[in-house]
Amino acid sequence: MKISLKVDYACRVLTQLARLYGNNKPTHMDVLANAEDVPANYLVQILNDLRNGGLINSRRGKKGGYTLAQAPEDISLYDIIRVIDGELLEVNMSGNGESGPQVAKVWTEISRMLESKTREYTLDLLLRSETREMYHI
Repeated sequence: MKISLKVDYACRVLTQLARLYGNNKPTHMDVLANAEDVPANYLVQILNDLRNGGLINSRRGKKGGYTLAQAPEDISLYDIIRVIDGELLEVNMSGNGESGPQVAKVWTEISRMLESKTREYTLDLLLRSETREMYHI
């Protein structure tokens, strides 16, 4: 399994928007790009995908920018991956040969487990885990 750079950037930018959720002020793309160290020209594509996928809203103009379309607890890693890259682990096995059915069964099970686990992690959980980090001197 390989998580694309595009998914990584999308997760980081959405976490940033989750941090600002509820302030009713759209966040400008440049602010998101700087905060999450994402190239602005690439971020445009990602934001368009996220908007088209229903995860963010956008507003044009001087006071424009981006906001989450849903509460942080309603957006999971699965949702982000699905919008950006499609299926996380698409199983396309023929099931041919003596071992084919068993191999396909195992990959299907792994795919379901991965989907289930990514549905468990939401943007609010990512934010909560940030605040739990402790540093000892």
